[in-house]
Amino acid sequence: MAEPERWQVSTGAAEVYESCFVPAIFGAWAGPVADAAGIKVGNKVLDVGCGTGVLAREALRRVGEEGQVVGLDLNQEMLAVAARTEPRIEWRHGDAASLPFEDASFDIVVSQFALMYFPDRVTSLCEMWRTLVPGGRLAVAAWAPIGRARGYQILVDIAARGCEGRAADVLAAPFVLGDQAELAKLFVDSGISRAKVTHHKGSIRFASVKEFVRIEVKASPLADMLSDDAMATLAAESESALAEFVVPSGEIIMPMDAHIVTAKKG
Repeated sequence: MAEPERWQVSTGAAEVYESCFVPAIFGAWAGPVADAAGIKVGNKVLDVGCGTGVLAREALRRVGEEGQVVGLDLNQEMLAVAARTEPRIEWRHGDAASLPFEDASFDIVVSQFALMYFPDRVTSLCEMWRTLVPGGRLAVAAWAPIGRARGYQILVDIAARGCEGRAADVLAAPFVLGDQAELAKLFVDSGISRAKVTHHKGSIRFASVKEFVRIEVKASPLADMLSDDAMATLAAESESALAEFVVPSGEIIMPMDAHIVTAKKG
């Protein structure tokens, strides 16, 4: 996609994202990212690219009544779902490259699996850094290389053969910051020279291969890109290609690692 941050989804897709992707993938990372950020009672926290708010909700649990959490996203439909899910958080529509906050507004700034979708990643990181107070902490999660998520690599390969090229690009997009050295350089280029990149093992779990493919399509721009025939082809080929990840219960469990980058503002 030419501008990945314009990764817009419909209301239905945002609902699927919250009800399916969050428990299968993203929910498990909210705790580790919050740990890496060192979120404590009373902190003022900003979640950039918050989606439907799973990390922001974890932050709210940790800051307590004395703290404050703000979630910002470019996608209005994601924010609508987030607001219904947790009305105590301040949900803001905005661009990561031009955050609508004053300098030194937050004790903690976090971002979970959103940086890869920002067209201007350096400016976005500079903005996150700008809004931190001196001594504040930044924690940003990005997926490790697609080779550490082999199930997705298989799905991308199937899409490249049987669907139009853009479909494979959408499926591969989450892994564009997988190279650890390149990810670290991105922070250096943003003026965040003492950032630390750590690798974390992870996995994802879906009810079945069929459900994995269905959700992957319905909760993303693929919903408007794939014909019924292309969707059927993708699902049929995936059943056999992903069989190695199916456990006796019929569920599919696949590895999917991530990097978490942390930095403290001097």
